Amino acid sequence: MPTVPVYNQQGEQTGTMDLAPEVFGVRVRPAVLHQVVVAHAANARRAIAHTKTRGEVRGGGKKPWAQKHTGRARHGSIRSPLWVGGGTVFGPRSIRNFAHKVNVKMRRQALRMALSDKVAGGRFVVVDDFAPEGAKTKATRRVLATAIAKASVEKRAPSVLVVLPASARAARRGLQNLSRTTGMDAAHLNAVDVMRADVCVATRGAVERATELARK
Repeated sequence: MPTVPVYNQQGEQTGTMDLAPEVFGVRVRPAVLHQVVVAHAANARRAIAHTKTRGEVRGGGKKPWAQKHTGRARHGSIRSPLWVGGGTVFGPRSIRNFAHKVNVKMRRQALRMALSDKVAGGRFVVVDDFAPEGAKTKATRRVLATAIAKASVEKRAPSVLVVLPASARAARRGLQNLSRTTGMDAAHLNAVDVMRADVCVATRGAVERATELARK
């Protein structure tokens, strides 16, 4: 059973916490994580490029000249793709759908793998509470730096994911102005955000909530 130390806001160890092995101690399978990450990026993609067909280009309702006896080629509209200013054939359309379907079981499995990887690498820090005084940015930065110092990370400025319970709205406000830092409700935790961050900082309550959701 994985066990991690628990710290207070001053960086002092106040105890330990036993993590559920079926959530924080599973074997990491890169193929599963890859599928979930690709699907997450695809689902976030939006089709912006859009070209008009000949039926959508303004004008061109009148036949430019008679069908016969002019000596010129036959044309029915100046908005034909053959004409300058005409419609586009096989161009990109905004109705294209890039979505990839991922089963709920696979998403939760990927979350368990991402959390297990963070715990195994010493980059998962548990704190008693994350409630900087006044929820000010300066106090939040100080408390967060104390927590990051307990993680096994070599970067000078690592990216941080702070997982908080739903009731800690004030603490999340203090994280908004910090660069490379993201605050998240434990109920919305996902594998992509966990993998993207170098260090994951979570409160006791958030760990219990994330464990409950990942077990389903």
